[in-house]
Amino acid sequence: MVTVRGRHRATDLRSNGFAALAAGMILPLVAIGAVYGGYRAMSTSGCAGTVRLTVAASPEIAPVIKDAAARWVKTEPRVDNECVAVDVTAVGSAEVAAAVAGEGGATVPGLGQADGKTQVPQVWIPDSSLWLQRLRTAREDLVPLVAPSLARSPIVLAVPEPTAKQLGWLENKVTWKQVLEQIVGDTRIIPGIVDPNRDSVGVSTLVAMASVRDQFGPEGDSLTVGAVKSLMTGKSEQQTGLIARFPRDSDPKTLSTAVTLAPLSEQALHAYNAAGPAVPLIAVYPDPAPIALDFPFAAMPRLSPNRASAAEQFRSVLTGVAFRNLLAQHQLRANDGTVGTGMTLSPSAPVGGQVTPVPDATVISKALQMWVEITQPSRMLAVVDVSAAMKAPVPTAGGLTKEQVAVQAAQGGLDLFPDSWAVGLWCFSTNMPGGHDYQSLVPIGPLTSQRDQLRAAIGGLKPNPKGGSGLYDTILAAYQNVQQGWDPGRGNSVVVVTGGRNNDASGLSLDNLVSSLQKAEKQDQPVQIIIIGVGSEVNQAEMQKVVDATGGAVFVAPDPSKIGEIFMKALALDDGR
Repeated sequence: MVTVRGRHRATDLRSNGFAALAAGMILPLVAIGAVYGGYRAMSTSGCAGTVRLTVAASPEIAPVIKDAAARWVKTEPRVDNECVAVDVTAVGSAEVAAAVAGEGGATVPGLGQADGKTQVPQVWIPDSSLWLQRLRTAREDLVPLVAPSLARSPIVLAVPEPTAKQLGWLENKVTWKQVLEQIVGDTRIIPGIVDPNRDSVGVSTLVAMASVRDQFGPEGDSLTVGAVKSLMTGKSEQQTGLIARFPRDSDPKTLSTAVTLAPLSEQALHAYNAAGPAVPLIAVYPDPAPIALDFPFAAMPRLSPNRASAAEQFRSVLTGVAFRNLLAQHQLRANDGTVGTGMTLSPSAPVGGQVTPVPDATVISKALQMWVEITQPSRMLAVVDVSAAMKAPVPTAGGLTKEQVAVQAAQGGLDLFPDSWAVGLWCFSTNMPGGHDYQSLVPIGPLTSQRDQLRAAIGGLKPNPKGGSGLYDTILAAYQNVQQGWDPGRGNSVVVVTGGRNNDASGLSLDNLVSSLQKAEKQDQPVQIIIIGVGSEVNQAEMQKVVDATGGAVFVAPDPSKIGEIFMKALALDDGR
């Protein structure tokens, strides 16, 4: 017997013209966490009792699992002469993960609390083994150590066809470095992503991007920071929200405001195109391939012997040619990457081949932490040296002065700051107006209202030919300024760009500064100091003593022409911790 229990979500989809999806076609457009239906399969002939399995499956694969369960129970499977009943419910992986963690008294960073409605199943089929790794990090025994994968859906970059043609991406292989360069530097690219904390596709994308950061050093840092900040501006909480932002028309005006690049599963892209949009999406397969969705079969720990036996029997039928063909009907590949009857891939799509393995839990945590560090709303005071030391020319920068090189780096960084940030600007040297070693040019405020003012102020920075470096007095004053307006919802930081050593004989000594910072520090209101040194005149050891007093980092570019790379690396760490 097979029954279908309807839910409100199905009604909502029908009202939006997606009846085919809600009726059991391709379901990746359902919002993560939405339960769209349940399926019950039961063998009832001459049973001494019933062994009931509850199965929570990711919406993309739930119709396949339902069909397989219905076929299986027709064979009247039994465990110790008890018939097997199977309840299959489609539910987003993030919701089940939160429920599993909550039941075990654990917390998965970035995931949030369980919704109180989702039940922990006996068998869980999430969209990716990444979820199992994240839960094992929270507590090792929350999920099984072994969970065989049932299917595969590669992660692709979904690009509207007109944009893919302009970029030359229709047939050519594209590396992740090329992708990041386009995201950062090409105005035709408007990227989007689903919040990686709740989406496996987003996590997979971050892991791939982090590999560029690791491989290409400072250049990789710069590209990754820029790309993540761009993705953050196009972040959606759910896949439906992201997909709704793809262009509905191919005219230049629409393409200039719509999302033109976003990571999706191969299946989600097929589902989008199956609906006949005016502008179809092209699947770009970046090299190396990101971690694919793999739909692991996780028989949860502490099942009764009969349920464990029933779960293993059920898993054993989710293989072979018949199952592969069921997967193909819903645009999913078999676990080995091959496709069943009825599924057509684009000419550039790889078939079979090596599978990118699910990484160690520390790699996943590092990628998600990178997202938090770069995208967390920040409240930052930028403090730029305008002493005579900044007049020095930089031979490797075409004769530009240190000041001009620093201004270029600051302008580039400003363009990458999201509107959610609050930023202010000071400059410093001795002999400044007002009797201080520093001057406030733009007070800390939201970028939404003062980005242009900051850009103009940065562009107007010029060295004071008679000014020395009142570095130490300035650092203390800047720290106190940020501390006075400390915001608990943001990272609070001071970023100092300096071209030399402190030489204000009437001001604080290094020891006085360190002591004063230690006294001013409040453990429950952290303010981070980041110091960026321009040129070899900056004493890194002295600066390290300063940041050690409060937390922070020192970056020194002996070659000032490299300050742009250093500046981007510093911003990647600017999370106010």
